[in-house]
Amino acid sequence: MPHLDTPDIRIAFDEGGSQHGHPVLLLHGWPDDASTWKAVASKLQGQRLRLIAPCLRGFGASVFRNKEALRTANGAILALDAIALMDGLGIERFSVVGHDWGSNIAEALAMGWPARVERMALLSSLPRMGGLKTPSFKQAQRYWYHWFMATKRGAEAIAKDPRGFARIQWENWGPDGWFDEATFDAVSNSFDNPDWVAVTLHSYKVRWGEAEPDPISVWLEDRIRDTRSLSLPTIYFQGMEDGVNPPGLSEDLYKKFDGPFDRIVLQNVGHFPQREDPETVARELALFLGR
Repeated sequence: MPHLDTPDIRIAFDEGGSQHGHPVLLLHGWPDDASTWKAVASKLQGQRLRLIAPCLRGFGASVFRNKEALRTANGAILALDAIALMDGLGIERFSVVGHDWGSNIAEALAMGWPARVERMALLSSLPRMGGLKTPSFKQAQRYWYHWFMATKRGAEAIAKDPRGFARIQWENWGPDGWFDEATFDAVSNSFDNPDWVAVTLHSYKVRWGEAEPDPISVWLEDRIRDTRSLSLPTIYFQGMEDGVNPPGLSEDLYKKFDGPFDRIVLQNVGHFPQREDPETVARELALFLGR
């Protein structure tokens, strides 16, 4: 994979589409990697879009260059990685498509650099603008893995078997049989990154106040918490069979957007729409990004 070096991180990324087309940043989630966009990207060929899909820090070939750097992964620090990549590629204006963690990175980009982000597509994870509220007991049950990571024994168990921990999420978050063994085995190689466990634990602990955000990103975390709405054109993809963020959670999402907004509901799809139904996702993205 090509890469771009920052002082702390080597960011590996895939690139495709039209070199002179409109830049689109494709941000993967957890537990996944940049390959999550391959099927969608292949269906977007010919749309005059320049598609850039990085591996997040601690995933796959995106590694820490600085051994002293904090192994942090709050949404704002991941957004700073993303903007560093776009700066390094000489890209000023772009659209962003984010799944799961990538969804929250996308909204952070839209708040931190509103003049640079033209459009935003979010898949499967709700925006955090306005701050995270304590979930209902039912949703807390779905978030069991968050609480497991916040315990010493949970963290030790995950470090011993990161692939097993990732796999149970894939099994729980979508319809039975939605993925095959070869796909998961290929993706799980990205979890062998020596810092995958550390960034995973930090990402989930920090959102509930069990860890501190990266100090250089606090300004953006504050902005996310203080922002109540966004006005840039946005679409949200919701799988009807999402086992962790079910449809009821996003029914009122439109209230957080005072600009053009659309919620696209996908039947027989779980938490990974870009993998489960790439044809529909690509079709809707082509329409949205081409407006």
